[in-house]
Amino acid sequence: MPTSPPSSPQPGQWSLSDFDFELPADRIAQHPSPVRSASRLLDARAELHDRVFAELPSLLEPGDLLVFNDTRVIKARLFGAKASGGAVELLVERVLDGHEVVAHMRASRKPAPGSRLRMQGGFEAEVLGRWPRPDGALFHLRFSDEPHALMQRHGHVPLPPYITHADDADDARRYQTVFARVPGSVAAPTAALHFDQSLLDALRERGVASAHLTLHVGAGTFQPVKVDDPALHPMHSERFAVPGATLQAIGRTRARGGRVVAVGTTTVRALESVARDAGAAALQPPWRDWSGETDIFIVPGHRFAWIDMLLTNFHLPKSTLLMLVSAFAGMQPIRDAYAHAVRQGYRFFSYGDAMLLQRGRAPAHPLRG
Repeated sequence: MPTSPPSSPQPGQWSLSDFDFELPADRIAQHPSPVRSASRLLDARAELHDRVFAELPSLLEPGDLLVFNDTRVIKARLFGAKASGGAVELLVERVLDGHEVVAHMRASRKPAPGSRLRMQGGFEAEVLGRWPRPDGALFHLRFSDEPHALMQRHGHVPLPPYITHADDADDARRYQTVFARVPGSVAAPTAALHFDQSLLDALRERGVASAHLTLHVGAGTFQPVKVDDPALHPMHSERFAVPGATLQAIGRTRARGGRVVAVGTTTVRALESVARDAGAAALQPPWRDWSGETDIFIVPGHRFAWIDMLLTNFHLPKSTLLMLVSAFAGMQPIRDAYAHAVRQGYRFFSYGDAMLLQRGRAPAHPLRG
């Protein structure tokens, strides 16, 4: 089986304008579909077909394998004040041992190490320093109690920056997959938001198998690419864990001729990271669990190892996720699919609609014009 090439684009290989498109503001979904599986689905595998997500079982075959990301979104947005009274907003990126966290911070003036923040809900956060270095962009803090419990009681759903309303009870329910299990994400694996229990039951009755992995989505997923050459973009790192049982299921599916369907770009990032580091041996006995950090940066020209199809939402212009899906399906097929979606009124981004892609041949050089 082929393994993935290096995880970063080469200088001069692409221009940011290669991944741009016009998107009217009213195409950005501010709320989810009333019924998860009633979202629209653009079947973009060969020709373009407008469908409903609930039709997915008819598009798959018995023996296919869906691989889901079972991460759970935490209420990572917290508000408080400095000793001076100045407002502070935290977005917890990850929880460490000893009541410690790493967080993004908004404040008119950043507090110095040793400062104590008084957070809404009555708990304190001590500023230990910057992360991961003294000049790092994130902050290292220690909470006065267990962070997960504090966030659950006093935190807010970390909605993406393009969603303009304040989070409410509906967001707490809908910005979470129905099978979310392992807490740790500050953003949902959005392609999986379209699955409800009735659809999962229909897939199982169809003979479509499922497997799970965990990748905790960080706030870096929303970090814009600010340089014209994507090779100069500092790719964010995310924690992942792929069980040996999932790798075993992938190997057996491929051996019997079934197709591996990744649900979301986060699943792709986790599986391609294992393929990059371990190659085909990861699908052979004895199967072992894989975990760690990944900063894999997938752009056109990448050779995908095990994934045959991809379920994904529609991504932001000039984003690393648009680069990833362009690598998977091909530059021109993605351009055609996105243009069709804009014309047909599909809803974009986290609360938007979905598309089904099949692996294509990504070009080694840009498609201009």
